[in-house]
Amino acid sequence: MKRLFSYVMGGCLLAACAGTPTDEISGELTGLDTDTLLVYSVPVGSTDRSQMKLDTVVMQQGKFAFNVGDSVMKNITLRPLFRPTPGPDGRMPAMSMAAIRFTLIPDAPVTVKGTMEDYTLGGSPVYVDYAAAEALLDPYMAQADSVMKVCMDMQQKGVSRDSISAAYAPMEDIQKSMEEVREGYVRENAAKDAAVLVLSEIRDVKVKADLLEAIAEPVRTGVMAPLYDNQKEYTDKELARLEAKERIKEGVEAPDFTLKDINGKDFTLSSLRGGKYVVLDFWGSWCGWCIKGMPDMKKYYGKYKSKLEIVGIDCNDTEDAWKAAVEKHELPWIHVRNEGNPDVPVMYGIEGYPTKIVLDKEGKIAKVVVGEDPAFYTYLDSLLK
Repeated sequence: MKRLFSYVMGGCLLAACAGTPTDEISGELTGLDTDTLLVYSVPVGSTDRSQMKLDTVVMQQGKFAFNVGDSVMKNITLRPLFRPTPGPDGRMPAMSMAAIRFTLIPDAPVTVKGTMEDYTLGGSPVYVDYAAAEALLDPYMAQADSVMKVCMDMQQKGVSRDSISAAYAPMEDIQKSMEEVREGYVRENAAKDAAVLVLSEIRDVKVKADLLEAIAEPVRTGVMAPLYDNQKEYTDKELARLEAKERIKEGVEAPDFTLKDINGKDFTLSSLRGGKYVVLDFWGSWCGWCIKGMPDMKKYYGKYKSKLEIVGIDCNDTEDAWKAAVEKHELPWIHVRNEGNPDVPVMYGIEGYPTKIVLDKEGKIAKVVVGEDPAFYTYLDSLLK
């Protein structure tokens, strides 16, 4: 199994010693140049950073055993503690992105054995079943590794980007085959708890929606309910986003919404109709490209303020982070925060940040620009001069 995952948070130290019957996570890892593991945990479905936790576990000859503290289903990530030392040339080595990721199920101890890049989950029956399902992917993982090796070798040799892209092309079929294997497992094992773990790895939301209906009722409502419900909520939202994306076209009336502004008052989009052109700016304080584009946004807002209004729609932020960013970057336009009811980015089919949607004076969509693209400002000049 190969996973990449990361969080940024504070933590504390746990000492790993001989395992006990109550240890939730235990195992043995080889190939590490450290005796310390970073253990990141967050409740399944949580987006609240305050619930994210970091512990540090000291291993003994690669062996570890510990608990994360309660019986809540959690997403777990294990990473080696990185203690870089300069090489002969004085340069610091790059940090490995390898990580072990799994879902910790209440009352289901899990074992982890192998390396950071190639490991097996075991212990409780649900993890044994899941490991068996993942083993079905081994032939395809080998093919993917081979493709990646070829592409990396080509990159090191300075081969053209087009040639590397051609060498990478088989990856699409490999990934499709892996999806089909996972789908087959879920359909054939819909009465097993492990089916929900495998389902969470499937990327195609339409396939995922179909499989959610196939999962047996006792599995849906049993110990796997938090993960099942999380996958159902995610899938429903993504299907709604896909449907909205088909509707958000130039010339179509923009969906109306009401959100709280930065002063806690209701702001309704349709209140701006009949006056100025409007830019809906979907952004977040966490989005580097969003922040990078703010100076140009401020410049153009000042340039066309008599003809243009901007509505900044903050997404995936805490209230404090949102307000701090508005103050820090001195953003003088209307600001509202998306809290999910209504979920405005879903209503507008937003898939990337920043996304800027220009509305005409009657509230119809005139232009959609994804990313920080100079074409957006060129369009404003052509529209407002």
